[in-house]
Amino acid sequence: MISSWTVVVDRGNLAETEVLHDEAPAAADLSDCEVLLRVSRVGLTANNVTYGVIGDLIGYWNFFPAGGPGQGVIPVWGFADVVDSTVDALPAGTRVYGYLPMAGHFVARARLTSSGFVDTADHRASLPAVYNSYLVTSADPAYDEALEDLQVLYRPLFLTSFLLADQLVDSAFHGARTVVISSASSKTAFGTAQCLRDAGVRVVGLTSPRNVDFTAGLGLYDTVLPYGAAVDVEPSVYLDFSGSAEVRSALHDRLGEALVKDISIGLTHQAPSQDPRSEFFFAPDQLRKRTADWGADGFARRFGEAWRGFTAQAGAWVAVTHHSGPEGLVEVWRSVLAGTTDPARADVITF
Repeated sequence: MISSWTVVVDRGNLAETEVLHDEAPAAADLSDCEVLLRVSRVGLTANNVTYGVIGDLIGYWNFFPAGGPGQGVIPVWGFADVVDSTVDALPAGTRVYGYLPMAGHFVARARLTSSGFVDTADHRASLPAVYNSYLVTSADPAYDEALEDLQVLYRPLFLTSFLLADQLVDSAFHGARTVVISSASSKTAFGTAQCLRDAGVRVVGLTSPRNVDFTAGLGLYDTVLPYGAAVDVEPSVYLDFSGSAEVRSALHDRLGEALVKDISIGLTHQAPSQDPRSEFFFAPDQLRKRTADWGADGFARRFGEAWRGFTAQAGAWVAVTHHSGPEGLVEVWRSVLAGTTDPARADVITF
């Protein structure tokens, strides 16, 4: 038997973690169409905090059920390798990229696609399809072995950035001339700013005073301001990546009717927004729309072009710090959850 482990968190207090040690299923235990995957390399960012904060709202807790009552597994993005398989097209050694548990191994029920497979396990059937798809690296034109760190850190975030920017462009920015972005030093936020370059709007980044220099140094925002500074009063869209009620209220008070749209995306603060003035952006909805508009190949082409442009610059923005094992994963999780991570540093964990 293969020894394995799972990191579970208390769903009511995300800082409470426990590493459960167990055994991975044996090859003889796999049913038809099942593959056993060993998690190999993952990234961990504030985006993963969002999965925990709104886990009940979107269903994030349901992807990888484990642990006891009140416990859950936070999903992460990264690479895994097939260890055992009942699917001829997915032999041992196949490397895949996708949505993974904080665990050493997991079993997927694979339905093959042109680029990999979809996990069709019963408990995932009603969950958003974008999270159930896995790319085989040998069939992924965007894959570059030398850029695996950038992929686990940025690709899932940049997909959200790309879709959010596309929705804004598609809606003509709701008539706004300025886009105000909170938590502007976060990866999804500055990915959105990068996608909005040359889009014909002014992009203003709001961040904590300690992150102003880093954020301005990215060269992606027209203006970078510390929280509390007054923004210009003009027709604006607010993209809320922080979940801060204080920042939201200050903007509404300052801009009044000039704030034409308030959109919540991520939650670096550990509380879901209940403010009726804000609407929640759910990336899979825009993905479905654009896949219908452009076709799967058309979407992949457009995203691929944007992704290559982003990765050409991203390596110079953030230094990657490597960690290992479940203990390293727990250490990074607690740091990200506490908001004490340096925006100029990013964390990758290998197992």
